[in-house]
Amino acid sequence: MEKILKYFKIKSTVVDIKPLKIGHINDSFIASGENPEDESYFLQKINHHIFKDVQGLQNNIKIVTDHLRKKYKDAGVTNIEQKVLQLIETKDNKLFYQDDEGNYWRVYVHIKNTHSYEVITPELAYEAGKAYGNFHCMIADIPTNQLVDSIPDFHNVEFRVQQLKDAVKDDLVKRVEKTNWMVDELMKRADEMCLPQQLFKTGKLPGRINHCDTKINNLLFNEKDEPCCIVDLDTMMISTVLSDFGDFMRTAANTGAEDDPQLDNIDVNLEIYEAYTKGYLEKATFLTDIEIEYLALGAKMLTYMQTVRFFTDYLNGDTYYKINHPEHNWQRTLAQFRLLEQQEKKFKLMQQIVKKYSK
Repeated sequence: MEKILKYFKIKSTVVDIKPLKIGHINDSFIASGENPEDESYFLQKINHHIFKDVQGLQNNIKIVTDHLRKKYKDAGVTNIEQKVLQLIETKDNKLFYQDDEGNYWRVYVHIKNTHSYEVITPELAYEAGKAYGNFHCMIADIPTNQLVDSIPDFHNVEFRVQQLKDAVKDDLVKRVEKTNWMVDELMKRADEMCLPQQLFKTGKLPGRINHCDTKINNLLFNEKDEPCCIVDLDTMMISTVLSDFGDFMRTAANTGAEDDPQLDNIDVNLEIYEAYTKGYLEKATFLTDIEIEYLALGAKMLTYMQTVRFFTDYLNGDTYYKINHPEHNWQRTLAQFRLLEQQEKKFKLMQQIVKKYSK
C-alpha cells in the first residue's frame, strides 16, 4: 500500500495503513501520518468490474466536489474541508493510479473527527433529509450532460423489468414454476412503476444528478453531531429525484430488515418517513410541481425495483448478489415485496405528508 501512495501528491509521511470494513464494492484503507495533526488519507481500490469507466467515475466526483467547494467558498464557509470530499491527484495529475496488475486506486483526504450512524431515528431522519435536500439543491445547477452514468441503467425501472422478463423466459435454474405468482404480482404493477421513467424520457419529469445510495451511513456527522459531509459518491448519475428520495425510504423507513424472514416485522415507519420528508422539502427548494406530485411514488418505485432485482437474480441462479443460503434471494424478494404492499396500503397518507411539507 505504501508503494501505491507514493504515486499520489500526499503531504504526510504515512506510517500506518489499516483496512476498513465498509461497503461491498471497493476495498478501503485509512493511511495515517506520523503525528495526530498530520493529514491522513482514505485509500481505495476501485472495483473496475462494477465501475467500468473509471475515468468517467472519477470525473463525476471531481465535477461535483469542485462545484460544492466553490459554492461553500462563495458563501463564506470556512470549514470546507469537513463538508466536501477532497480527491488527491497522482504526481502526473490524474485522478487515479492504475498498477501493474490492472487495479485502479484513488486517494481522498480523510475527514477527521467525524462519525456515521447505522441505526435510524426520527431525529436523524430529519437531519438526513435536510442534508440530502441541501446536497441536491447545491448541485442542481450543474449541467447534467457533464456527468456519465457510472453504472448504466442503475435506477432505470424499465430496464430492470426487461431483465426480469428475460429471466422468466430463460428460466435458467427452473425456479419460475414455483414462483410464478410473484411474476404475476410484479408484472401487474409494471406500468405504474415505469411511469416516472417514461415521464423522464419525454422531458416531463426533470433529470437530476442523484447520489443513488442515500443511506444514513453515507452521511458523516461532526463532533457536535451535526451533518457535515455526504460520502460514497461513486453512484452519482442522472435520474429523477424520486430515485434518491425513494432509496432512503426503502432502507430507512422499513420497520424490518431488507431480508427479514419474519414478514410480519415489515411495515412502513411513517415517523421516519415524515421526518425525512420534512427535512428534505425544507432544503430542496428547486423542485418543480411535477416532482413534488410524484415524490411519494419514489418510495414505492425503489422498493419495487429492488424486489425485481432480487427476484431476477434468484431466477438467474444467484449470480449477482452474495447469498448466505440457497433461498436468500427469494427471502429478500418476499421481504421487499411485503414492504411494497405496506407502502401501497399507506400511499395516500405518504402523499399527504409530502403535500403537507411542500407548502
